[in-house]
Amino acid sequence: MSPSPQRPAEEVEKAGGKALPLVVDIRDAEQIHNAMEETASKFGGVDIVINNASAINLAKSTETSVKSYDLMNSINARGTYLAAVPHLLRSAERGRNPHILTFAPPLEGNLNPKTFGQATAYSMAKFGMSLATLGLAGELKGKVGVNALWPLTYISTEAIRLILSEEGREFARDPSIMADAAFGMLNLPSTSYTGNFEIDEIFLRKQLGYTSKKLAEYSNCKFSELHEDLFIPQNVWDEINRLRSADPEVD
Repeated sequence: MSPSPQRPAEEVEKAGGKALPLVVDIRDAEQIHNAMEETASKFGGVDIVINNASAINLAKSTETSVKSYDLMNSINARGTYLAAVPHLLRSAERGRNPHILTFAPPLEGNLNPKTFGQATAYSMAKFGMSLATLGLAGELKGKVGVNALWPLTYISTEAIRLILSEEGREFARDPSIMADAAFGMLNLPSTSYTGNFEIDEIFLRKQLGYTSKKLAEYSNCKFSELHEDLFIPQNVWDEINRLRSADPEVD
């Protein structure tokens, strides 16, 4: 996984967009500030912030070093907290539908010892992103839409390859499912759509009318073979099962 931003920038421009590739240490508030200023200068403002950066270590607390703990919390929770709120408020004043979208798990059904006990340090860091979403949604209500998105299953990324091996990617969905759900969320009105914790498949089914046949295009295996992601509570599965029973998967 290359740290260079050049490749995604090239893909954006190939698709017809404009890009400004920057190397930024999300742990450094000054670097974030400078990057936002440079971005706003080039594009005339900042309308959307997507918090995708995250560090992961699923070890138990006895096996997690202080260095690893600090790394996860400085990137995940603190990095999310350092969103470009001033720029987004200016975007709101200009009527430009500003959003903060964070890839973070839902709070409902997850705040219990069983969930956090799987990996205490990582859970604290990851749900710190969820708490930042909750707080900023209340603080910026009516001005900036602040929401979270989380995948039902593992997504076929480099991180998943490191966790599950290359073969494990066969039981994960393509990253485009998150991109499609994010695009749908970011097009909703920021003045009213805020404080939501969406699951990719549920959002695509309920908000965009996706069917099981369409969702099957994101993977090469049956729904039952997909690897469930972390932090998926029972209430989410109840809703998934209800939606799927009304629209069975087509083999």
